[in-house]
Amino acid sequence: MAAGALPTAAIVAAVSLSTVVFSYYLCSYWSTSGARYSTHCVSKKKKKKKKQRGRSGLVDAIGNTPLIRINSLSDATGCEILGKCEFLNPGGSVKDRVAVKIIEEALESGKLILGGVVTEGSAGSTAISLATVAPAFGCKCHVVIPDDAAIEKSQILEALGATVERVRPVSITHRDHYVNIARRRAVEANELASKLRKLAKIEDEVLLNRIEGYGSDGQKQDSVLPYYGNGGFFADQFENLANFRAHYDGTGPEIWEQTCGGGGSLDAFVAAAGTGGTLAGVSRFLQEKNPNIKCFLIDPPGSGLYNKVTRGVMYTKEEAEGKRLKNPFDTITEGIGINRLTQNFLMAKLDGAFRGTDEEAVEMSRFLLKNDGLFVGSSSAMNCVGAVRVAQSLGPGHTIVTILCDSGMRHLSKFCNARYLSEHGLTPTSAGLEFLGIN
Repeated sequence: MAAGALPTAAIVAAVSLSTVVFSYYLCSYWSTSGARYSTHCVSKKKKKKKKQRGRSGLVDAIGNTPLIRINSLSDATGCEILGKCEFLNPGGSVKDRVAVKIIEEALESGKLILGGVVTEGSAGSTAISLATVAPAFGCKCHVVIPDDAAIEKSQILEALGATVERVRPVSITHRDHYVNIARRRAVEANELASKLRKLAKIEDEVLLNRIEGYGSDGQKQDSVLPYYGNGGFFADQFENLANFRAHYDGTGPEIWEQTCGGGGSLDAFVAAAGTGGTLAGVSRFLQEKNPNIKCFLIDPPGSGLYNKVTRGVMYTKEEAEGKRLKNPFDTITEGIGINRLTQNFLMAKLDGAFRGTDEEAVEMSRFLLKNDGLFVGSSSAMNCVGAVRVAQSLGPGHTIVTILCDSGMRHLSKFCNARYLSEHGLTPTSAGLEFLGIN
């Protein structure tokens, strides 16, 4: 037996030695191929794999999105540019996180009750997320949307069962700004609920029976209370700090765990801002974990946030949003850019800002589709413009994270429409990244 065991031992030793040699060459290849992010991850002791479990319902499927290397931008800049794939959330965007947090906190506080109506003024993504998530909480959704938003967003909302109002774009100070109309709809729903509760108390058996779900003939009928009788809640995504908390408690920690927590590194984070919730929640969390992580804003045309961050002054008296009678944004991008400071944006911790253009966003979207197979929307494209700007500012060898907010599927009629782009002088012409000064 001893003689027979010797060849077996020799074979085991040979296999072990081969494995060590292969691992050495594999690590050497990674270290020389510029994949700094990957080598940091594999250099750590391998963690025990967590047992996969099924997720409970739609709400539990939101978040924990993958963080991917955007190969074309990483190779072109010498940095590791990573994108958080928020378009893979059930509702198709980063706003799913916000919708869940807003509704959960409203239900916990009693401001929203089962069967109530959540109202919101939104350029699209938040509204779609609220319409997606609300039924999972036993609620309904009423959305007011500017009529210059891509038509497919309204179509999606209607398909999801939401009530949709399209209104003309005006200044936020105008009573008929889409956000202000949404606020009024919640008030109206609460007033109606109050009237119905008073009517339920009168000594009228027929009316009382009808409200309780029975006709005068004693036959059961659909109750009027579930939709009209339970009041409304204005989500208020711009000022409601549940927006900030969704990213401080969720997106930020995920990015940290997917980079530094996995043995990698993180040097910078960059994103555009609409409500400011994503930028604020992520930047504050990351800088509390490591103050050396730089956080930046990328701002589209017509928005005053770039001036506020870089110069401390948002706009002149003539440019103040309250002085404008029409939509102040001269940009093709949707859901980003603003000319006021929201409560959410005020929570951000920023080291600087960059200005992006419509041309850069359009060119970037086509470049990513051609080179990475990434079909992204306007805000995602602008975020990637920001990531390249940060890479150019910091120099090669840094790890930069941005957000891929949603896909191009919600932008077919405008941002991804060749005729629309041609009419606005935005037809893409670049073969590579020369529009950002990279040959």
